[in-house]
Amino acid sequence: MYPKSFKKLIDHFASLPSVGPKMAERLVLFLFKQDSAKLKDFSESLADLKNLHTCQKCFNIAEGTLCEICKNKQREQKTICVVEDPLDIISIEKTGIYKGLYHVLGGVVLFGNGNQDLKIKELLKRVEEEKVEEIILAVNPTTEGDATALYLKSKLKDFNVKITRLARGLSTGGDIEYADEITLSSALTNRREIT
Repeated sequence: MYPKSFKKLIDHFASLPSVGPKMAERLVLFLFKQDSAKLKDFSESLADLKNLHTCQKCFNIAEGTLCEICKNKQREQKTICVVEDPLDIISIEKTGIYKGLYHVLGGVVLFGNGNQDLKIKELLKRVEEEKVEEIILAVNPTTEGDATALYLKSKLKDFNVKITRLARGLSTGGDIEYADEITLSSALTNRREIT
């Protein structure tokens, strides 16, 4: 029905999260109708993905060894906001309220499933070495997020650090990535210490 290259591109788009076959067809058809300069820019941007890395300090997306946030010495160096993935950083940064650093866990704690891939040891090392004063647990308000917050609190209990969690302006079971800036700003501003 489609030329092989067209079909192959549809298959690539359909393999992306939240993109079904119909949406993939629409995206490829949209790209097909673009002029060659736009297509060239799009393909170069895709090719440039291979030049991106994980920040060696916070595990955000970076072009070099450190991400732009970790490189910025104007940021509050004694506060770390712990998030599940880099998309959460983008959402929090859009609020314009938070001026500290971040730490990307790479997921949530899943009991009985080994959590070797999570960057918990690296977080504990940062808290100790960087003399962190506050940890904001900005994990999603889900059962897994709550379990992760409790687990991190137990791991951080031996450090002299204030541990806070985003206020429940976020709906339970929601995703930080999809929260609007006003709700997220309120959750950051009204965060509470975990007792």
